[in-house]
Amino acid sequence: MADVQPVEIVIVGGGTAGWMTAAAFGHFLESGYKIRLIESEAIGTIGVGEATIPQIRMFNQALGIDEDAFIRATQATFKLGIEFVGWTKPGESYLHAFGDVGRAVGLCGFHHAWSRGRRLGLAGPTHDYCLNDIVAKQDRMHRGRALTAPTVPEMPHAFHFDASLYARFLRQFAEARGVVRSEGTIDEVLRDGQTGDVTGLRLASGEIVGGDLFIDCSGMRALLIGQALGVAYDDWSHWLPCDRALAVPSARVEHFTPYTRSTAHDAGWQWRIPLQHRTGNGRVYCSAFTSDEAAADSLLAHLDAPALDDPRPIRFTTGRRREAWKHNVIAVGLSSGFLEPLESTSIHLIQSAISRILKFLPGKVQSQVERDEYNRQFAFEMERIRDFIVLHYTLNERDEPFWRACRDMTLPGSLADRIALFREGGHIFRDGDELFSEVAWFQVMAGQGIVPLRSHGIAEALDVADLKAWLDTIAALYQREAAQYPTHADYIARHCAAPAIEMVPA
Repeated sequence: MADVQPVEIVIVGGGTAGWMTAAAFGHFLESGYKIRLIESEAIGTIGVGEATIPQIRMFNQALGIDEDAFIRATQATFKLGIEFVGWTKPGESYLHAFGDVGRAVGLCGFHHAWSRGRRLGLAGPTHDYCLNDIVAKQDRMHRGRALTAPTVPEMPHAFHFDASLYARFLRQFAEARGVVRSEGTIDEVLRDGQTGDVTGLRLASGEIVGGDLFIDCSGMRALLIGQALGVAYDDWSHWLPCDRALAVPSARVEHFTPYTRSTAHDAGWQWRIPLQHRTGNGRVYCSAFTSDEAAADSLLAHLDAPALDDPRPIRFTTGRRREAWKHNVIAVGLSSGFLEPLESTSIHLIQSAISRILKFLPGKVQSQVERDEYNRQFAFEMERIRDFIVLHYTLNERDEPFWRACRDMTLPGSLADRIALFREGGHIFRDGDELFSEVAWFQVMAGQGIVPLRSHGIAEALDVADLKAWLDTIAALYQREAAQYPTHADYIARHCAAPAIEMVPA
């Protein structure tokens, strides 16, 4: 019997995208595959993806990674949701929290009962009926089953972590499972003259690295998918006009809020991501409405601890590659597209791309029908997340020129229809396996000020006294549960405190 040659997979680029891909491939492709990653320490990474959504736990669990060990290694804190400050108007805020809000009434979703209660003056904000939201605002934390009643749900959680430390953690994991790392820059991409497939990469050292499948994790440079293969880029800046960001770390604070904060400003927004050893901060803005200097001054003026470095500029164009899989190259991470980190989807998009690749598992032979289906799924995912991000911008009542332009923009038809369905009858429908659930859409639309004009017939038929008692009972149950939890900082100190790192201003 002839020897079967292993499938050779070459990952171009390290960082979070490269090492997540390498770790997953090294773990799941134990035989029949050779995995090699090429990166250069001379090439920096974006490094703004420090906030995640609960799906990251599925990735770590699939790799058999102990959660507390991961938290300690990456200086992580817990995340129960994202607070949006000033997105409707200055002085107002709401939390897009993980987990359920309230409970359904038979076939009727909670949002229908809530909207009727809101119109009658019986219901509070969505905050009152979401355990994650209540716990986050009290700066508490808990994992596992509820402590007070079996009817109280568990709290889903995600993390804030140092992306560079996570990449280092995954590098050790991947190399222990046979992934080979090569240090060096790529001077030339070699392609087959007939098929157009990539056959190898010529490094600056002169070495040629051949492969069957190439994963482009080279970030916004898109070395393979963009520069070598020339895949077109769909520009979405007419819907998401922010085109620049500034990122800066600030000193550690004792107040470890278990949520990300996104604060609207005159031409965009500012993030705050608390870690154990420092706080990540950034300013996302539209250069047509403010200057780089004004954005930097405002960013530094709104830190809650001294800056540890100068703000690092990042320029971007929101959008996606027309194809994420072209020939024998698949783009993962920023090489496939960019969506601003408003809803912490950057790392999730890496994770979902890895999962999609493993489902298709391209080998030495690849077909166009497989590429087409992969690209259809990729486009669907990106477009639905795009709509969810645009939702935050268009539903505003602010009076600055930037925000008026966002309010007046022509929306994607898919988003305009969603808003109209909710506004008129409180209807929310999840489209296939899109990322954000009905509860997520509900929290943002309600948080941005929409109260539907009418509710589902079941909700409209509820006795008013019963409706009020039911809403009050849910709120009381969750407040009682939250009161049992320790503070976020105490919980970390008890279970997963990281070794101290002295952060010194540059």
